[in-house]
Amino acid sequence: MSEKQEITHLVWFRNDLRVADNDVLQAASSKSAKVLAVYCFDPRHFKISDYGFRKTEKFRAQFLIDTVKGLKDSLSKFNIELLVYNDYPENVIPLLCNEYGVTGVYIQKEWTQEEIDVEQKVKDKIDKPIGWTSLYNQFLYHPEDVTNDYSKIPQVFTVFRKKLEKQISVRKTVSITQFSDENRLKNTTKVPTLKNLGFEDFELNPNSAFPFKGGESSALERLNNYFFETKKLGFYKKTRNGLLGTDYSSKFSPWLANGSLSARTIYWKVKEFEKEHFKNQSTYWLVFELIWRDYFKYVSLKYGNSIFKLGGILHKKYNWSTDKKAINQWVHGNTASDFVNANMKEIAQTGWMSNRGRQNVASFFAKELKLDWRIGAAYFESLLLDYDVHSNYGNWMYVAGVGNDPRDRKFNVKSQAERYDPNGKFRNLWLQPQLF
Repeated sequence: MSEKQEITHLVWFRNDLRVADNDVLQAASSKSAKVLAVYCFDPRHFKISDYGFRKTEKFRAQFLIDTVKGLKDSLSKFNIELLVYNDYPENVIPLLCNEYGVTGVYIQKEWTQEEIDVEQKVKDKIDKPIGWTSLYNQFLYHPEDVTNDYSKIPQVFTVFRKKLEKQISVRKTVSITQFSDENRLKNTTKVPTLKNLGFEDFELNPNSAFPFKGGESSALERLNNYFFETKKLGFYKKTRNGLLGTDYSSKFSPWLANGSLSARTIYWKVKEFEKEHFKNQSTYWLVFELIWRDYFKYVSLKYGNSIFKLGGILHKKYNWSTDKKAINQWVHGNTASDFVNANMKEIAQTGWMSNRGRQNVASFFAKELKLDWRIGAAYFESLLLDYDVHSNYGNWMYVAGVGNDPRDRKFNVKSQAERYDPNGKFRNLWLQPQLF
């Protein structure tokens, strides 16, 4: 038996729920003839946060269930079984390491506090020496190519973007090869249901702008449709501020958020589109938005837990309120602004909100109501299908005036509504009585 066949590596999946272009899976599988794949539905993710909202509501929970089912199917084609548990990782992974003689654990590198704390809990309960490999696996521009000193990340996005575009190349995607069927594990674990996670079943709202299922195959199907079947990519810059329908934007963000689609996959598909069809401002702008996504990750690498603090990364002091009546009016769409209200009805009923809507409701929350912006961020964390810790808190800091926007702007929601919803179609859709 070769040295490779004697090694068992465990891949602990978290927010990298894909097979294609997964550096963690590729690294683990290239050095072992047997790979354990594990996903834990961590109960902490479904509890009530300090701000009074469930950390993960039903919309993202269902999207996650779909995604894990898809990952299980995708891995199975490579003769890798995904073991799925509705339990704390620190209860599961140490036991698996002992049972299967695991010599190395492979994970996507995370750096925000909650993830670090859970990792440490797992390490503390593993009672034998074991290799631990964590790899950056969620960027467009890999950190090793960008800088070895995060303190030097520019304070302004434009400076960051121009440097990357001029000096750094996007790495190629990676793949894995199929394992031998004889090394396949017996797997009796099952993906939990919504009810197992504490939710009631629900029907998709027919007006949702995001009617898609979770999972890698759904992500790749959407990418192919948006790029090559309809060529909507070619109009992205003109339509991206839309409010209605499935195609005003790419809708890639939920799959990007849980890692069932990689930024590099999107980037290289854009390049393929440009080569086969045409290149214009819209094809560039989609990559531009991926760089924004990277930027917020680098901001959190630079500033750490400051992104969760009231004063943000600028340590600014405002007189923030925590008035419960005002918070509830915003949450339930009962404010003085019909544009804000319509957007808040949409997120409450679908788990989705447009980029234009997010900027307006966040600005209204922080600048008009002068409420503690972290409460708004926690509500978004709970509801949004595409919640990503770095983008969510980065954007909320930005809008609240404690982040990376030196101009500290305030959105005029009335003029924004007149500009982006001139005929009131969006507002009428969500403010009319719902019959379902």
